[in-house]
Amino acid sequence: MDAIKEAGYHVLDLAHNHILDSQIEGVISTADIIEKAGITPIGVYTHEPRDQVPLVIKEVNGIKVALSAYSYGFNGIEQYISQEDYNRYLLDLNEDKMKAEVERAEKEADITIIMPQMGVEYRLEPTEEQKALYHKMIDWGADIIFGGHPHVVEPSETVEKDGDKKLIIYSMGNFISNQRIESMGDEENAKWTERGVLMDVTIKKNDGKTTIGTAKDHPTWVNRTPKGTFSPEGYPLYHYQTYILEDFIEDGSHRDQLDEATKERIDTAYKEMNEHVGLKWY
Repeated sequence: MDAIKEAGYHVLDLAHNHILDSQIEGVISTADIIEKAGITPIGVYTHEPRDQVPLVIKEVNGIKVALSAYSYGFNGIEQYISQEDYNRYLLDLNEDKMKAEVERAEKEADITIIMPQMGVEYRLEPTEEQKALYHKMIDWGADIIFGGHPHVVEPSETVEKDGDKKLIIYSMGNFISNQRIESMGDEENAKWTERGVLMDVTIKKNDGKTTIGTAKDHPTWVNRTPKGTFSPEGYPLYHYQTYILEDFIEDGSHRDQLDEATKERIDTAYKEMNEHVGLKWY
């Protein structure tokens, strides 16, 4: 957590299908560790019940940014907890509850960011259900939607509402993961699991009106190198590094660190990612 804090993170999303892997105790302890590091968790509630907790709103340079997160489900583990605990601690895709919170955020904040976890794993295009729900979120008052769950990047979309542009990234892919060509076997889209995207979005406020100023995607790729050691179970151990690809393509500041095979892999990833995300913000 110290490293995450020092890297500059202020908020972490815990609305994830694995958040119940260690039951409610794991939800509470995870959120507690994050809070003790001075970071705000979203996507779970571990203090007041959901209908009483204040929205997470961060003020940055005079702009109030609301952040919320929701998960499609919890891998069936929710059947082992009480309905009371489910309602108290977890945030699913209940449309009535989400709508109420997004509408509330629109009143209390200048910009609303939603991070839903939804979609089909390893699918490069959003489902019709994703499209419909994310557009509803925009209609309710969301300005930016950063999707996740499919383990691969899905395209972006710019939506016009009331004369302003809103931004959807249907899935941001894997930021850091062991999923890759070497470990995914016959998965058709294996190469896409080692790729992700970082979003660089600026918000501007003029005369009391807040809008998205610029939006830029930065394709990423996970490099894996052997440590030369093994786990107690006999598995090889690796170093993992997430590369921002602008730094490693032709004329990039770290291009000279790469062997020829990695250069080719990164160049292909950068080209395909830019075409696939398709973000054109004017």
